[in-house]
Formats: sequence, structure tokens, C-alpha cells
Amino acid sequence: MKPDWIRRSDELAEPVVTLFTLAAPETTSSLGLTQADAATTDLREGWRDRIREAAFRAAETLRAAGSSEGDARVREDITILLTAVDDLVRGIDVYDRHLIVLIDVARIAFAGVRVLLDEQNPRERKQLAVTRLRRYAGLESNGIPLARSAEAETRARLAEPGLIGPYVLEVRTALSLGPVLLDGIGALLRSSGLEGWQDAYGALRAQYDDYARFVEAEVLPRARTDHRLPREVYAYRLHDVGVDIPPAELAARAHAAFDAISTQMQALAPRVAAERGFASNDYRDVIRDLKREQIHGDADEIVGFYRRRLEEIEAIVRRENLVTLPERPARIRVASLAESAEIPAAHMNPAPLVGNTGQVGEFVLPLDVPPAAGATGTDRSDDFTHDAVTWTLTAHEARPGHEVQFDRMLEGGLSLARAVFAFNSVNVEGWALYAEQIVLPYMPLAAQLCSLQMRLHRAARAFLDPELQSGAITPEAAHAFLEREIVYSAPFARSEVERYTFRSPGQATSYFYGYTKLVALRAEAEAALGARFDARAFHDFVLDQGLVPPDALRAAVLERFVGNGAAIS
Repeated sequence: MKPDWIRRSDELAEPVVTLFTLAAPETTSSLGLTQADAATTDLREGWRDRIREAAFRAAETLRAAGSSEGDARVREDITILLTAVDDLVRGIDVYDRHLIVLIDVARIAFAGVRVLLDEQNPRERKQLAVTRLRRYAGLESNGIPLARSAEAETRARLAEPGLIGPYVLEVRTALSLGPVLLDGIGALLRSSGLEGWQDAYGALRAQYDDYARFVEAEVLPRARTDHRLPREVYAYRLHDVGVDIPPAELAARAHAAFDAISTQMQALAPRVAAERGFASNDYRDVIRDLKREQIHGDADEIVGFYRRRLEEIEAIVRRENLVTLPERPARIRVASLAESAEIPAAHMNPAPLVGNTGQVGEFVLPLDVPPAAGATGTDRSDDFTHDAVTWTLTAHEARPGHEVQFDRMLEGGLSLARAVFAFNSVNVEGWALYAEQIVLPYMPLAAQLCSLQMRLHRAARAFLDPELQSGAITPEAAHAFLEREIVYSAPFARSEVERYTFRSPGQATSYFYGYTKLVALRAEAEAALGARFDARAFHDFVLDQGLVPPDALRAAVLERFVGNGAAIS
């Protein structure tokens, strides 16, 4: 049974749930808010006014409640909810002032169907995928096809003076991946056991083909060749993921960290080379040699290898008393080609954080990924299918990283505000990178080197991303840097540059920034508690706070962990 303060907070969150169901129903579904499951992205005329009206109502309700609320925890949640409302509206306004946004119809539809057809969902939730598909195709009552409303919205924006178009590579990539994502929808539906979807799927494919021709004929000629976002847009992107320092300061810190980590790697590399009999002592050459030790076999054999590695890490975490682990087993699987088109990197699909009916998070490994726009076939990188890297990747995505963080929220009884609307990448990715670090001392030497390689990569992200936006480096130079200094394959380096320039500018900086904030917070807690500091108690306390931003997390640690002397083993 929920505590009274959580019930009160969740009641206050309802207008915010309504707002997000209106503004981003597919994302809202993915968070477990099933109210959004039958809804789809709405781009019909007046959509901005509908969102602003809903945001105004939500903010008025929250401010009125906040003026008389006596419980400090509820007041904290009201602040979280108000921030989520304000940020949503601010994002629409910032983009509207500057950009013609590419509406990626295929990606929206794939994400919306995939989240409902997750094999762990109950059948009644899966059935809503057909309803959602019919809405995409405009076959529900008074419906307008998503592709048609996207074209109308884009035409209206093209007619607005002073706006810049989407990045040309983004447009070409979307056109290239669209058929892959539509094929992915079909594959999901065919394997779902559902009926009555074929007509809607056929209509959606035909509508998408028309939309793709429109994009190629009328949007592509207006696309910009400069990858850089307007400064105000990039500043919003950083704010939205939780980075609260200027880009230049972030890049300077990241450069210093990169130099320090590469020095650590160069000191460790000769020991790995001697252990393995490698000829070169340079860390880059040693990693190249380690990457030759590929895990052979099909997808099942690769997943089996990762599962065995996870068991080894779990044993370390329990033996060293690092953090409390879930009792149930974790899930690991290989991504489909369409999933790799949507997210071309290893990732965690978290379980629904509210309304969970037994679903658990999944560590998803992409093997084959679609090629660059204009190319054919598939690409396969060698970056995450060799023995030494499996330690740190498993620690990050599964345990004690993302999977433990999200599982803890399911068991901890958090309010909607803290489980859903406080979400920020600095917290989430900071914890996962920190999780790699606490396991690193117990890894074999080769795995330690690859763990440092991953940390080097996160530092590089935190200067490559802002420097690409400032023009200090070109996409071609960034790609070459990732291949040369981080020793990444060409396919993965390409996907990284795409991430910084158009897939998700700003987000990749959150790993480094969140990690540094968490390391600093631990040092502060250790200094205050001295011999009373207990690592597992600290880690469990951090996870129990949910996805709150770093400043709120620091306040909680200092007031309720350090302040109470709560170093309990």
C-alpha cells in the first residue's frame, strides 16, 4: 500500500500525465503510463495550442497545491513536476523559433508499436498495438494518417520565414532507415499472434512511401549542410539531459579527464601486453589485439557468453559488498535489425516504472546494424563482441548499472514524479558509468584496460559533442579521432558522430558529467563520515532516490545519509 504522501503526489501528477500523453504518447507508454497506450503523436492543426493549454492547467494545479502543501516530500515532487511541464513547453518554443524539424514517421511508428508488443506485456496491452497502428494509418474514427499530418505540419513550417531546415545527413539517414523500421513493424506484428492488423499495416506502408517521396522532393532540397544546431537549441538540449554548465567548461573538463585516463591506460597496457604476449605496449595496439579475440558463434552463443560474464560480475558484487542486487535473473538478448536502426548501440530497455505487471529490464545487444545512408547490406562492428569488453559493458547496461537502478525503483515504491518525471540522463548515465568504475578493480587486467577505454570514450563524448556544435571539429575529424584514439570500428564511429550531430545532440555528454558529479558526491560523503562510511549503504541510498537531478541527489545524501550518519552495512 502506498504511503499517504505518495498517493497525494501521484494525484497531483495526473494533469502532467495527461499533458505528456498529449505531447509524447509513445514515450509516455514506454515509461509504463498505460493511459497513453492507445494514443499516437498528434500533429493535427492546433497541436501546439492544445499542449500549451494542457500545460497551463497542469501548472496552475501544481502551483495552487504547492502554496498549501505541508509535506516536504510532496513539495519536492511538485517542483519536479513543474520543471517537467516548463521544460516541455520551453522545448517546443525553442525549436519553433529556429528549426524545421524532420518528422520521422517510420521511427515514431516503430517505437510506438514496439513498446506495446514487448513479449513481457500482457495480451491486453499487446492488443492495443493494433489500435495504435490503426491510428497511425488514420483508420480510427475521425482519424488523420500520421504521415499526412506530418506532411501538412512540415509544409506549414517550410512556409515560415527565417527557419533553417534539418541536417542533410539526418534526412538521408531517415529515408534510408524508413523501410527497415517499417519492416520491423511487420515482423513484430507477425510474431505477436494478433489478428486484424494487416490492412492498417498495408495502409501505413503506402502512406509512408508517399511521405518519403515528399521528404525527398521538398525537404531534402531545404536541408542544411551545416550539422550545427542554433546555439539556443543546443543549450536547451544540454539542459534537457541535466548538464548545467556551459559547453566550453564541460569540454575543458573532459579534455583534462581524457588526458588523465589515457595516461592510466598507457601505464596498464604493457602489463596486458606481457600477460597476453602482444608485441606492442601502446594501449591502442593492445586494444586492437584484444579485439581480435572475438566471441564466435550465433546470437544465442553470444548472449550465453554475456550471461556467464554477468554471473561472474554478480559474484564479485556480492563478495565485495558493493550494492544490493535483485534476486531474480537479468534478461539479455540481441537486437533486431530494426531495433538497431532505432538505437545503434548496446542499451537497456527498462521495465515500465509504473503499472508494472512483472516486466523486467532487458540488456539489448546490437550485432548487425544498417549501413550508412546510400549504402547496401549491413555493417557489423567488432567493438562489443570480444572477451575483454564484456566485463564493463555488462556492468554498465545490466548489473550493477542500469538494470539494478531501474529495478530498484520498481521495488522502492517511488512517486510518479520521482519514477517518471524526474528522469534525466546525467543521473541515469552517471550511475551506469560509475557502476563500471566500482567493478573495475576486480576485473582481469585486459578487462580493466577496456573499462578504461569506455571511460576514455565518455570523456571524448563530452568534448566532441560540444566542439562539433561550436565548429571546433568537423564530423570527419571526429570520426577519425574515434577510430584512432578510442580504437573504435568504422561503423560504430559513424553511429557516434550521427549521435552527436543529429540523433541526439547533447545527450552523450551526460555520461561523463553525471559520473564526475557522483564521484565527487561519494568523496564528500566519505570525508564527512570517515570510518563510518559504507559503500553498499551509500550505493543503495543513491539508488533509492530514483532519477532526481544531481543537486537534489546531493541534498538528499548530505541531509539524510551523512546527516543521519547512515553508513549502515
